Amino acid sequence: MNDVLVINNLHKKINKNIIIDDLSFHIGKGEILGLLGPNGAGKTTVIKMLVGLINPTKGQIKICGHDIKGDRDAALAKVGAIVENPELYPFMSGYANLKHFANMHNEKISKKSITDIIETLDMGSYIEKKVKTYSLGMRQRLGLAQALLHKPELLILDEPTNGLDPQGIKEFRKHVQYLSSTLGISILISSHMLTEIELICDRIAIIEKGKLLKIQNINDLAKKVTSYHIKVDKINEAIQALKQNGFPVVSISKQLLKLEANEEEIPTVLSILAEISVKTYGVIPVSESLEEQYFETISDVGGNQQC
Repeated sequence: MNDVLVINNLHKKINKNIIIDDLSFHIGKGEILGLLGPNGAGKTTVIKMLVGLINPTKGQIKICGHDIKGDRDAALAKVGAIVENPELYPFMSGYANLKHFANMHNEKISKKSITDIIETLDMGSYIEKKVKTYSLGMRQRLGLAQALLHKPELLILDEPTNGLDPQGIKEFRKHVQYLSSTLGISILISSHMLTEIELICDRIAIIEKGKLLKIQNINDLAKKVTSYHIKVDKINEAIQALKQNGFPVVSISKQLLKLEANEEEIPTVLSILAEISVKTYGVIPVSESLEEQYFETISDVGGNQQC
C-alpha cells in the first residue's frame, strides 16, 4: 500500500504550551483513517497543519511524497478538505457554486469533471436550485463536491456529519466509502461520532494531549472478545457454581448470564454447568465496541473522557 500521507515526529508548540507532541502516523492509498480524541487533544491543530493554515514547530508532513515545508504548493494541491462548515454562496445555485470554485483553481477544471462529481454524489435533482433552499445534508454534499473538484488524493473531513439526521449520515457514509474504495481517495476523518467512525473507517488513531495513544485496525475490534453471554435454564444455580469456581459472572435476565472468561475457559465453564444439570442453550461472544475501547484508552492516561 502506497502512503498518501506520512506524518513523522510532528510537534507543535504555542508559547510554552505543547499542543502536538511527537506524533507519527500514515494513511495508505484508498484508506480511511479516523482521528479520535477528547476536546483539546490536538485534532484540529493536526488538521490545520495538514491544510497549511499553521506550520509545525518541527517534524515532517509528506503528502504524496511532497514535503509540506519544502514543497508546499505541490503538497497542498493533492489535498481536499471540509473544515467546519462548507463556505457556500446561498443565493447561487449548487452548480454555480461549483463552477465558481472551479474557476478559482490554478489548473483548468472541465465542465465534464464538474458533471462527473455531481453524478457521483447523486446531486442531479437539486444542483440547479439555490443553495439557500438546501437542507444541511445537501449543503454538506455540495461542500464535499467542492473539495473534490481538483481530484485530490487526500480528503480531510472535520466533523463531516455534525447536525445531519440518520438518513443524511447514512448517505454521506455511502459516498465517502465510494470515494475510498472505487476512486482510491485516501481520507482522514475527525469526528466525535464513535459509532459512525466504527462503520466507515479502516483504522482509528486516538490522540490525547497531542500524543498518539493507540492506532488500530477496525477489523481487530471484533476480535477483542471481552465476555460471553450464556443462555441457561437455571440461572441461579449456574451463577452460584461458576462463582464458586472463580469465574466473574452476573445475571442479565432470567435465563441469560454474562461471563468474563477467555475462549480457552469456555469448555471448562460448560463442564461445570453440565455437572450440576444446568442446560446450556447458547454461548455468544461479546466484542468490545470502539466506544468502550476509546474510553478505556483515554481513562488509562487520565483523560477527561469527553468524546
